[in-house]
Amino acid sequence: MATRILGRVIISTVINSLKPIHLIEVKHQAVCAANFKYTVVRNYAKTKDRGKDKRSKGKVEINTQVISELVPVDKLKERCNAAIEKMKDDFTKNLSLRSTTGSIESLIVKFEGKDYELQELAQIVRKNPKTIVINFASFPQTIPDALKAINASGLNLNPQQDGTTLYVPVPKVTKEHREALAKNAKALYIRCRDAVKEVQNDYIKKVKRQTGVSEDLVFNVTKQITAMCDEFQTTAKNIYEVKHNELVGK
Repeated sequence: MATRILGRVIISTVINSLKPIHLIEVKHQAVCAANFKYTVVRNYAKTKDRGKDKRSKGKVEINTQVISELVPVDKLKERCNAAIEKMKDDFTKNLSLRSTTGSIESLIVKFEGKDYELQELAQIVRKNPKTIVINFASFPQTIPDALKAINASGLNLNPQQDGTTLYVPVPKVTKEHREALAKNAKALYIRCRDAVKEVQNDYIKKVKRQTGVSEDLVFNVTKQITAMCDEFQTTAKNIYEVKHNELVGK
């Protein structure tokens, strides 16, 4: 009896010392649910660390010595530079706001499987500020190919044929003319970009064909080739944007 009484006193004391409780009735049974406070703690990476990790994943350090273990770096750069120089040369020759006799003279005409400059096939004279005359008396058979080259040049010219002579009106510098030249500039840039991409794909294929080379080296060199070609594409894009702004008058 004394033990039971002592037990009741102890239980009563413990319950009274607790915080208020709620009684939840579940299937006609009373369940005691004490109000306990708790805090959930999650450990997040520091902002600085996250940024550092992101930069380390995004940036690729280019080491030409490592790349040269599998492919000739100089030839890779030479092909990419050639594509950019070709684009710059096309910009100079074909995308002038004022069509000049010089840009037409150097226009390439493909005739019977060979490339000729237009000035090799015809006599070119600027009759007046608004008209250029091209005389094909010596090689009249080249007129169809010459017309094709002029129309595809991006100079926005509309030659008129009279016998063995072409009369080429020089277009006015209108908004439409500027937009046409800018469109041609973009086409030339895309051609350059694709050429650089082709170089990238060619050299990555060469790397992956290598035998007796560790997978880590192949993976590393592949990433570096991609990064290097990306830099050439960025250079080409910057040149294009400058030319585009010049043509549209920005």
